[in-house]
Amino acid sequence: MAPEPESNQAGELDEARLVHLAQNGDIGAFEELVIEYENGIYNLAYRMLGSPEDARDISQEVFLRAYRSLRSFREEASFSTWVYRIAKNACLDELRKRSKVQAVSVDQPLETEEGAVQRELPSKLGDPERAVEQVELSELIEQALGTLADQYRSAVVLRDLHGFAYEEIAEIMEVSLGTVKSRIHRGRQALKEVLLESELFSHADVETSERRQAT
Repeated sequence: MAPEPESNQAGELDEARLVHLAQNGDIGAFEELVIEYENGIYNLAYRMLGSPEDARDISQEVFLRAYRSLRSFREEASFSTWVYRIAKNACLDELRKRSKVQAVSVDQPLETEEGAVQRELPSKLGDPERAVEQVELSELIEQALGTLADQYRSAVVLRDLHGFAYEEIAEIMEVSLGTVKSRIHRGRQALKEVLLESELFSHADVETSERRQAT
């Protein structure tokens, strides 16, 4: 009697089945694939573009492109790698249309249906100063990502925010493994410089973060 596949193998087999069904016109199967990846694709688009609205639009465009191209998917890579590659290309297409990426100031009001309101920083009981620092750091990282060249931003987001292996990133970005490592290193160095200049992090804090990223 054949052994039962491990859980990750079972997931891969189930995904392959969904892909095959979708390629043969099963809309329900494709919708299941969308549900599986929509949050990850949205998060990638948001980190790349810095706008919730643009991220939603790009996410829809990604799955539309994926559906139209589904019959060309030959499983030379995983479906995950394939759809993230489509997302990366869609984000780069959008960035090419922009003249520049605008950073959002922490002091800039938020626009709502009822008018402009000032940003409010969440508090943590017992440590309000640290809570403010965390919000400022999050804003700073968002702005820093926006200043990176597109290829460095893609590599850092895929590795540090989505946890893809270097080999998977190489497939998604369609570059060599060495190029991936170089882009991630240079992207991280640029982010490190911004953090140090902000004085929110000490050299020791940044070095600790770098050690965690390297594991």
